[in-house]
Amino acid sequence: MPGQLKVAVIGLGSMGSGIASSLLRAGHPVTGGSAFATPAEAVDDADVTIVVALNDAQTEAVLFGPDGAVGAMRPGGVVISSATMPPASARSFAARAAQSGIHYLDAPISGGSVKAEAGKLTVMASGSPEAFRAVRPVLNAIAETVYELGEEAGIGAAFKIVNQLLAGVHIAAACEAITFAVELGLDINRVFEVITKSAGNSRMFENRVPHVLDGDYSPRSAISIFTKDLGIVTELGRMEHFPLPSASSALQLFIMAEATGMGGDDDASVARLFADIAGVHLPKGT
Repeated sequence: MPGQLKVAVIGLGSMGSGIASSLLRAGHPVTGGSAFATPAEAVDDADVTIVVALNDAQTEAVLFGPDGAVGAMRPGGVVISSATMPPASARSFAARAAQSGIHYLDAPISGGSVKAEAGKLTVMASGSPEAFRAVRPVLNAIAETVYELGEEAGIGAAFKIVNQLLAGVHIAAACEAITFAVELGLDINRVFEVITKSAGNSRMFENRVPHVLDGDYSPRSAISIFTKDLGIVTELGRMEHFPLPSASSALQLFIMAEATGMGGDDDASVARLFADIAGVHLPKGT
């Protein structure tokens, strides 16, 4: 099939598995990182390596550690790096990859595991025109929307930081609001109906509150993701001497939820934190 590329996906969690499935449906041969002893073995003969790691430290280990992927890739190959990380880390990784003749696409993703499985992610990417051209069939297979944001690595990472600031704050606000509605004695199913048609709605309210209504906190996106990502946001704000009071407050809520043992649960569990503090009762799952 024209346009087929051999792709290695390293990091087969909920996001990486969905990405791999989307690539297979599009006809690309795929190898998975967990099936091999080292990243170098996983990327053998691959045209493109997608790294779906937790953070910059894991990404660095995959790419540049002992038996790392970059050292085993053929010159001219492309790394698509998808972890949320500080822009400075993305710039460093791109420069180090270039020394080995490897293109680096700084390409954080958004959409969660459901959209990853459907091949409908949003990709916020920056990198060279050559890198974009080389991986266009791969991006088309995994994403509904691809933003080409510039030629310098770090731009995509910065866009994702802004996205995560808003996502984290909106999730925390949605959980606060729906639990407050319980405190006020309201029918929260009706609250959801009314708010989603009113000015107070947000995408996160519309997406996360149904988890609370169903009492289902199986992780689509976990609390621990936002302790990590909002931690990056606030640390970057500190480095830039820029105040981030809303993000900082939201981070503390996620940290508190994680401290109570909910780190691996859905991020809508912030509502459970509020409920525990206030002594109110949320719906129980079946």
